[in-house]
Amino acid sequence: MNRHRPSPAAQRNSPVARNRLRFAAVAALLAACGSRTGLLADTSPPEPDFPIYDAAADVPDVVDAAKDALPTIEASVNADVDRRDCPDPSATFIYLISSEDELYSYYPPDGTFKAIGSVQCPTATPNQHPFSMAVDRQGVAYTVFTDGHLYRVSTKTAACADTGFVPNQSNFGQFGMGFASENGGPLETLFVAGDEAFGSAGLGRIDTSTFRLTPIAPFVPDLSRAEFTGTGDGRLFGFYEKPGATGTYVGEIDKRSARVLAETPLPKVVLGNAWAFGVWGGDFYTFTSADVISTIHRYRPSDGSIVELGTAPIRVVGAGVSTCAPDR
Repeated sequence: MNRHRPSPAAQRNSPVARNRLRFAAVAALLAACGSRTGLLADTSPPEPDFPIYDAAADVPDVVDAAKDALPTIEASVNADVDRRDCPDPSATFIYLISSEDELYSYYPPDGTFKAIGSVQCPTATPNQHPFSMAVDRQGVAYTVFTDGHLYRVSTKTAACADTGFVPNQSNFGQFGMGFASENGGPLETLFVAGDEAFGSAGLGRIDTSTFRLTPIAPFVPDLSRAEFTGTGDGRLFGFYEKPGATGTYVGEIDKRSARVLAETPLPKVVLGNAWAFGVWGGDFYTFTSADVISTIHRYRPSDGSIVELGTAPIRVVGAGVSTCAPDR
C-alpha cells in the first residue's frame, strides 16, 4: 500500500517541524552559555585519586593555658573515714629513715625529732642503704633498699625483717612508695612510683600478702620519678619534678589511671639528692637534702602557704606516715 507524502511547504509547517526548530534554538543558546548552566557535560579536570595536602589542616589550634592547667590541691577532706582500727591519731608520727640507716620519728605539731634506732636489715649485698619508705595503718614501716629488696621495719624498735619481695618485678628497680586507704579504710594499698633512672617509670602497687608488684599505668603527664603519701579518705599524693619544668610539685594521683588530677607548684623547694614527704593534719611536709642534713618545708592547702620550717638532723631518704594520721 502506498502512503501519501505531504508537500515540502506542508512539512515545514507541521507541528513536528516546529518542535525541531525550537529544540535547535535552545541547544544553540545552551552552547553559548557554556558550563555556567550546569546542563552540559562537566569539562573541569577530574578529581585526583590521591589525598590533597591541606596546609591549613596542619596549623595547630591555639593552646589555652588557663583551660589546660590543672586545679590546685583541695584542702577539703572526706569525713566518712573508718578509724576504728586506728591507734590514737594524735600519737601518730611521720617516720623518717636516713641514708645511714637511722630511723627517726617527727612530730609536726611541735617539730620534735626522736631517734628510734639503727635499722640493720639482712641485705643480700654489702653497702646497700634505704631508698624509700612507707608506713601502714598499724605503724609498720616498709623500706626498699638501693638493691631493690623490700624490708619490714618496726617503728618502735627499728628491728628489720626481709619480706621475700623479689627485686626488679616488671622492671621496677627502685621506687618511691606510700600507702593509701581504700574507700576510707580500713583496707589500704601500698602504691609505688617507678624511678626512670633505675627501670620503668609509672604507677604500680604491691600486695603486702604476696609481695607481688603489679604495674598500673604510666604517669600522665610524664613524671620520671616521684615519692608518695596517702590519706585516710583514700587519696594518693605525689611529690615530684616534671621534665622540662623548674621547681617541684605536690599532686594528687588517680590510683587507677596514674593521671595527675590536681597539683600545686612548690617553686622554692628543690629536690637535691635526697628527698621524701608525708601528709599530716591536712598539711604536706617535704624533706630535701643537698648534703648531710635535710630542709623541711610545709605546704598548707587550706591557705596555699609554703613555709620553710628548719632542718632535720639527718639526710632523709624516706618518709612514711600512717593513713590513720590526723587529717585536720
